[in-house]
Amino acid sequence: MLNYKQLHYFWAVAKAGSIVRASERLNLTPQTLSGQIGLLEETLGVALFLRVGRRLELTETGRLALSHADEIFQIGNELEEALRSRPESHAIPLRVGVDDAVPKTIAYKLLTPAMALAEPVRIVCREDKLVRLLVELAIQRLDLVLADRPMPAGTNVKGYSHKLGDCGITFFAEPRLAAQFRQKWPRILDAAPLLIPGKEAAVRIPLMRWFDVRQLRPRIVGEFDDSALMQAFGQAGIGIFIAPSVIADEVQREHGVTIIGQTDEVTEQFYAISMERRLTHPAVVAINDTAHRELFANLYPRSDPIHSTK
Repeated sequence: MLNYKQLHYFWAVAKAGSIVRASERLNLTPQTLSGQIGLLEETLGVALFLRVGRRLELTETGRLALSHADEIFQIGNELEEALRSRPESHAIPLRVGVDDAVPKTIAYKLLTPAMALAEPVRIVCREDKLVRLLVELAIQRLDLVLADRPMPAGTNVKGYSHKLGDCGITFFAEPRLAAQFRQKWPRILDAAPLLIPGKEAAVRIPLMRWFDVRQLRPRIVGEFDDSALMQAFGQAGIGIFIAPSVIADEVQREHGVTIIGQTDEVTEQFYAISMERRLTHPAVVAINDTAHRELFANLYPRSDPIHSTK
């Protein structure tokens, strides 16, 4: 079994840059430190340091060991702090990765129920590409990943995709831009300037297929991986843009834009990806339950045939 005291001595020397400086900080003799690191290298069967003149340099294996040691001792500090804290002041950590294709308002609505639990929750959010977030999930740096698709087939990560819900999409335009078009829906989109999600967004392919089926040829003026940036361009009147229908009211209110049409033939789906087949983390359970019970429940398409396609 790994001797963590020896690992700590190695970590201290690597951080200090020399055995002498580390020995002063640890109040140990250089001989003691050198001997303990030698025992660690003997146990592991690898060299962690190379002596270059009077200096010590980490080997490739040493750099790998240092990276893991950083995490180990950080977790140790967090554990010590958690155990010393009063139970009533301790918050449940929830480390969430948000795929950058997921609209910020959707992410906010999905995560809000976790903050309403009786026991306090501290959320740590990271936004990135799905593939990188799944790596973080695999090494347990994340508890949950919010994405617009299930875990891709062939991913070398053992995880489970929990569908939170789906909805149609709504098209928006800045009011002055919307006033320029007089055709009925959905012909209004033909030759109109359009902002679309980037190629990695799950909605991109069904959206383009819907245009083909409807024989619509919008003029694509921008592609965006970040939905918030796409909405900012749309708010400025650069082009028509889309958002999930479940947040249509919020998009109108926040960006001062007009709804020009809606379709349920193209849907956006949202998933919670976790390492758990059966959800047990209380905050994740709250997110899942509220999504099904409230956010994506009772979604009805618009009845006005001018503004809706089914």
